[in-house]
Amino acid sequence: MKKILILLISGIFLTFTSIAGAAISTFEDLTPTTPYTGPGGGAYWNGSDGSKGFISNDTWFTNHYDSTYSSWSGWAYSNTKDTTTAGYTNQYSAITGEGVGGSNNYGVAYISSWNNDHAQLYFGINSGDYAQKVAGTYITNTTYAYLSMKDGDSFAKKFGGDDGTDPDWFKLSIYGLNSNYERTGDPVEFYLADYRSNDPNQDYIVDDWEWVDLSSLGTVAGLEFDLSSSDVGAYGMNTPAYFAMDDLTPASAVPIPGAVWLLGSGLIGIICIRRKPLNV
Repeated sequence: MKKILILLISGIFLTFTSIAGAAISTFEDLTPTTPYTGPGGGAYWNGSDGSKGFISNDTWFTNHYDSTYSSWSGWAYSNTKDTTTAGYTNQYSAITGEGVGGSNNYGVAYISSWNNDHAQLYFGINSGDYAQKVAGTYITNTTYAYLSMKDGDSFAKKFGGDDGTDPDWFKLSIYGLNSNYERTGDPVEFYLADYRSNDPNQDYIVDDWEWVDLSSLGTVAGLEFDLSSSDVGAYGMNTPAYFAMDDLTPASAVPIPGAVWLLGSGLIGIICIRRKPLNV
């Protein structure tokens, strides 16, 4: 009997632990393959293997790699930690230097205007659960975009306007996709930088992981991401079109109900109670 109860408890905990984390794309199930030689080290994957994308948990992340120019767009993943090097050579680092909660890996997106790549992702690749509601995800700036906005560079301006005279901004728009992978309606908008307020207590450029609620998108087959900026030139947006993402969480990935843990604890208590001999 004791053995049966132990197996039952193990099954309960393993099952509900699996359910609770099954659908979250943490990127921890991936291994970046290209070493990064800059400060902090780490590695990244940018699609140079020609696979056109990758799967994290149950989600397919699109990637376009051009072998002629050794360039990429769409999604990459990384664990590089360089928060100080400005410029294009540091494309794959989040300004946080790590993933959410100190994790290693995170996703990086580059939105290319040249090939109209808006960094899509599609649900249900393994499970077949193609239509899902999304709770949200964590977003932050890449080091490349952050330092470009903070200090300016040879192509993009230094962001300003905290005095209300020149309010700069950098915006991420997240669209839901239907079964034909077409946009379903209005996007969720998140400002990666926003100088439109002159509040001295506001962080004008995002430098940590911030939760973005995506529940308003409803049931979708995937997501599409787009970037826009106040810094626009003759050839389009001057701000580096990058952002980082971690812990993409479908609405089905909910915390384990407390009652389940109590059930397990109760069963453990039953096992631990020893039968006392009868007094005669």
